[in-house]
Amino acid sequence: MTEETWSLILDFLEEAHPVAIKSNKMKKYNCVILCFTKNDYYKSKVMAQTKEMETAIKNLVNEEVINSFQRIVGNSYVFVDESKRTEYGHDKTEDYQFTPDVVVMPGTTQEVSELLKICNKHLIPVTPRGAGTGLSGGALPVKKGVVISMERFNKILNIDEMNLQATVEPGVITEIFQNKVKEKGLFYPPDPASKGSCFLGGNLANNSGGPKAVKYGVTRDYVINMEVVLPSGEIIWTAANVLKNSTGYNLTQLMCGSEGTLGIITKIVFKLRGNPQKTVLMMIPFVTNEEACKAIAAIFTSGIVPSGMEFFEREAAEKTFEYCDKVLSSPVTTKLTEGMDAYLLCELDGNDEELLMRDAERVMAVVEKFQSGEILFAESAAQKEELWKIRKNISPAVNWFTLTKSDDVVVPRANLPKLISGIKEIGKRYGFNTVCFGHLGDGNLHVNILKESISDERWEKEIPEGIGEIFKLTVSLGGTLSGEHGIGIAKRPYMPIAMSEVNLSLMRGIKKVFDPNGILNPGKIF
Repeated sequence: MTEETWSLILDFLEEAHPVAIKSNKMKKYNCVILCFTKNDYYKSKVMAQTKEMETAIKNLVNEEVINSFQRIVGNSYVFVDESKRTEYGHDKTEDYQFTPDVVVMPGTTQEVSELLKICNKHLIPVTPRGAGTGLSGGALPVKKGVVISMERFNKILNIDEMNLQATVEPGVITEIFQNKVKEKGLFYPPDPASKGSCFLGGNLANNSGGPKAVKYGVTRDYVINMEVVLPSGEIIWTAANVLKNSTGYNLTQLMCGSEGTLGIITKIVFKLRGNPQKTVLMMIPFVTNEEACKAIAAIFTSGIVPSGMEFFEREAAEKTFEYCDKVLSSPVTTKLTEGMDAYLLCELDGNDEELLMRDAERVMAVVEKFQSGEILFAESAAQKEELWKIRKNISPAVNWFTLTKSDDVVVPRANLPKLISGIKEIGKRYGFNTVCFGHLGDGNLHVNILKESISDERWEKEIPEGIGEIFKLTVSLGGTLSGEHGIGIAKRPYMPIAMSEVNLSLMRGIKKVFDPNGILNPGKIF
């Protein structure tokens, strides 16, 4: 570029300075500019301008603003110390760290509303946060600003047994909610692997599923209505507490899976089911991953609908056994079958034990047609619990073993064999090992890429290319990028693989309607 061109650019930066502070976009523009120049002098000028703008943005969260937050929620629930801010700057996504300027913990809907009014007025970025168990970076404050933690919203407000509904706050832990409704003979099926620590609000934000989704559906299938605070501070209910509703656009479903970019959920109305009284659980070994995947499709075409159909590779199980022993001090007594590299957990549920056993026999008849081993029937509640312990500890076990990049692609069930074999081939080409597991009954495969001895440079520069290849393969097989973890920041660069520019423009337009100033969870999805 000529000196005259650079002079124009710097003039533009100076004139755009006030706009940049409000829009939080100038850093992006500067990065683009820097990519096009080799002129060190002007590079330093632009970088200095960028630093000045970042300082100005940070100054938006000033003492006056923090005092306002304290008046709203109380001094005890506003945190500016570095240790607390650091804690809320990461989740379970790789080793990402984005430290916010302040962490605030409101306790009522009105408090959330007042906080958002201030942030919207001053154009301060806001990141809603649940339990911090996410795997896509959706709750990370990439633009700094304010983290609004929903952990004080932890009440089960009402369980309506006559209408099979429950009203809860978003900070209730999923498993606590499930156990509470079970005490009344009722059932809330969505059960992500992190159900012992994740919040219901986070489940809604990412439309989480879990093992029982294959029979009962995902989180959005159980949401009837919700109270939401919009970025402007306005408070709405998205629907009515009814099972049928054909009244205008479905705002409830729009909010579910929106990853905290459209509003902050403060109350949720769920529908419930009667609790099935009996379960049968089998662990079925297979010679190869592909054989296990073929058997899954065959089980469903035989007319059987399991309440769980989980898959894991032998390597995943071996790492989990070691993790349970060394970290949890809870050794696994179940043995893996020699020469078998893939395993299915098949659960059947209902209220008629005789009927369940007949269905189990039908499952056995189906899997005998494939290269499978001896089926293990869980004979007691303790044995069932141990088999589920293996499956639900795979993710923490693999992440204990090494740093990982975690994806959760989803394809039609019949294409699972091609997906897994393709992923292994991509791993060979790019030089990385993968551990695969997941909810293959509904086509949702979790792929953990292991860092192991890969250099930091290759991990950051080359491995993302391999991930892109996995996503391209997934889309070519009729699938998409995420079944339940969401997009967040981890998958954001890959969205054009799955979505056309028309799709993305529609999403940006929806975001603009809800959040015209772009303050709520910026930098996520697209």
